[in-house]
Amino acid sequence: MKKVWQKVTAGVAVLLFGAVLFYVGFQFGTSGKTYESQYSIPANGTSTLLNANFSLFWDAIQIVKDKFYDPSAINDNQMLYGAINGALGSLGDPYSVFFSPSDAAKFSQDLSGSFGGIGAEIGTKNNQLVVISPLKGTPADNAGLRSGDQILQVDGTSTAAMTPDEAVKIIRGDIGTKVSLLIMRDGWSQPKTFAIMRALINVPTLDWKMLPGNIADIELYNFDANAGTEFYNAALQALLQNAHGMILDLRDNPGGFLDVAQNIAGWFMKRGSPVVIERFRGGAEQTLYTNGNGALAQMPVVLLVNGGSASAAEILSGALRDNRGVKLVGVQTFGKGSVQEIEDLPGGASMKVSIAEWLTPNGTTINKIGLKPDDIVPLTDQNIQNKQDPQLEKAIEVLKQEMGK
Repeated sequence: MKKVWQKVTAGVAVLLFGAVLFYVGFQFGTSGKTYESQYSIPANGTSTLLNANFSLFWDAIQIVKDKFYDPSAINDNQMLYGAINGALGSLGDPYSVFFSPSDAAKFSQDLSGSFGGIGAEIGTKNNQLVVISPLKGTPADNAGLRSGDQILQVDGTSTAAMTPDEAVKIIRGDIGTKVSLLIMRDGWSQPKTFAIMRALINVPTLDWKMLPGNIADIELYNFDANAGTEFYNAALQALLQNAHGMILDLRDNPGGFLDVAQNIAGWFMKRGSPVVIERFRGGAEQTLYTNGNGALAQMPVVLLVNGGSASAAEILSGALRDNRGVKLVGVQTFGKGSVQEIEDLPGGASMKVSIAEWLTPNGTTINKIGLKPDDIVPLTDQNIQNKQDPQLEKAIEVLKQEMGK
């Protein structure tokens, strides 16, 4: 069964809890039926599907069967699953993964069930497991995890060979239990251990306030199903309170539903403006456009971004910069710009594979690169300890310049 993941968050593993909408950052609709092989591969030759001598595989399996010292440890299905995992691993894409039948069942259960987590979305950056974003008010946030933190160990187990999905299986667990993460952060001389209590957590969608100078400051934490309605209410109230400019804070926003990002983009741009380009294999492209009211199309806007701004947050940021020249303030975004599809396989297994990548309207590649802000402003540990926000201060400065034009 083919399932195209139309939700485009950082896409990786969200360590959430309860009926969370973006466990791995996607929504999927179903079409078709369980995948059925169209190929018959000779046991000792090549095929049009795999241009390699497949007898090598059978020879290796035969050697294991004949010579491995503990025959009771040999499990045919596990060897098959391992081979498929190796094939996907050769792609170098952390978002293309294989789920054994037990993992696939657990994956489906987690999308609708309850489980304990720490409230951080994790992914892979430069072949290292990292925190994409700690979600506001969660144990990860309260413990002091930050976007970009490198996860070296989980409960004493090295993450060197772990995919985000494998790490999630260890990090999540029963509510009220602890998980230990060994974390390394830029600027530290040595890693530190964080012992974090798992919990059932509800993540907020949006907060907003009016700043001096008739500036609306909207913090959007994700693009979940409620984000469109909550943004509508915030924007309406800001307009009623005579806002002359807006700061849209997308820091540590891991993404969410693509159509929600399109909806919010429609507030800032005229109807029919390009939001994002999706590029498939072979170079085929499809452009997605706004279909909104454009009520904020003339309002000066500045975006706040950081390393936790990913996927849908990057799509919205790229769209506003390309279409309107909106300035980005902060640090480089995460660089998650691909969309995944799930195929159900025989025997209850499934596979998630990247099928397209996302580009900004001007054709800038997001995936593995991210967006570089117009004004680069770091946020240090000392800033946080002293409750300082130089990124917000710079955004206000830039916005006032825009408002004065």
